[in-house]
Amino acid sequence: MSITWVLRPEDVARIRFAFSPMWELVASLRTLQQPARQSIHLPWLKAVRPRLAGLDLTELLALVPPAGYLADFVTPPPDTPMPDFAAELDRVRRTSPELAHAEAGELAGLAHAEAGELAGRDPAVLERFMADPEAGVARVADALEAYWEKCFAEFWPRVYALLERDVLGRSRQLAQGGARELFAGLDPAVEWTGERLMIDRPWCHQGGLHGDGLVLVPSAFYWPSVAVMSAPYQSMLVYPVLGVGTLWEQGPPPAPGALAALIGRSRARILLALAEPSTTTALATRMSLTPGAVSQHLGVLSGGGLTVGMRLGKQVVYRRTPAGDTLAGQP
Repeated sequence: MSITWVLRPEDVARIRFAFSPMWELVASLRTLQQPARQSIHLPWLKAVRPRLAGLDLTELLALVPPAGYLADFVTPPPDTPMPDFAAELDRVRRTSPELAHAEAGELAGLAHAEAGELAGRDPAVLERFMADPEAGVARVADALEAYWEKCFAEFWPRVYALLERDVLGRSRQLAQGGARELFAGLDPAVEWTGERLMIDRPWCHQGGLHGDGLVLVPSAFYWPSVAVMSAPYQSMLVYPVLGVGTLWEQGPPPAPGALAALIGRSRARILLALAEPSTTTALATRMSLTPGAVSQHLGVLSGGGLTVGMRLGKQVVYRRTPAGDTLAGQP
């Protein structure tokens, strides 16, 4: 079974990348329910388990069961490349009661059909939500905000840095090799024929996009699976982020002694980290340095012809020059 999207030339031209703090937050609810599925996130789980006391996640877990369909309104597709959590939460709060009722109703129907076999799909909780979906959306948004503040906000910079590296690397891949090269390396569940994008998922759908292009969203907490959204939402494909195994590593990678002796340990680590383009903020998080210190080091590296900055929207993204690649030992 698979989803097949027909991409016209204008759809291919409108492929864009984004990442979403709300998507990661909601996906982490499944990690809470099925820790064995994502043992890679055990360091995060151990840190947040004690913080769950006092949080009422009952309604959220009914809308986001451990497997299968989840209520789409809690994960609106990102409408900018780098949305912040507050903006995405506001979009959730503005969900129409009719849409929320319909999506909760679909979950309730699945819960009854499965006779409660899947934990989290509690028909009584969903029916309470459906009785007053406007109030239900408000409660769910409040629960998302509380969960974010208590269990996720402090970890977001680390996740952000990983997602940013993936987006910058794949954007370069798309620019250099086109859609064929991009989709070939995205995930084994995704196949591109030159006209059709086929995604291996447990339900069938065939058709074109809806004139809105395609948003590609990397995810650490939905890893290793893929997910899709389509009408009435922006067409979106969620795929597993690269490098998720490094997410909870402590500290930056060490710098080789000779390179550190030549240009300094912090600058050597930054130069090595720029194997993939990155912003000052992401580098600061990864290097455990202040943004100001990273900016100073980048100034020296750029002055020496080893790195160069390029503006991407409101962000300045740094990458190594060929001379920087040579010094870092890369061909």
